[in-house]
Amino acid sequence: MRTVPLRIANQKFSKLVQEVENGQEFLITRRGRPIAELVPHRADKTTDPNWNAAFRQMMTRLREGASLGGLRIDRDEIHER
Repeated sequence: MRTVPLRIANQKFSKLVQEVENGQEFLITRRGRPIAELVPHRADKTTDPNWNAAFRQMMTRLREGASLGGLRIDRDEIHER
């Protein structure tokens, strides 16, 4: 993520937007302090391979339950089903 002062971001906004369309991310600062991020829009997180991998891993762990030193806790026990 590149850092850009607010004054420059205002002056070159169209150019920054073009770069964001190509995947670049910007941290906009005022007097050296972060105030905003300009990042590509991610309309559907399910198309992100990293998100999908994390979701599958989470669902597998939920189905298997968690082991706490021999005590097995699964989703049904948590919700008392």
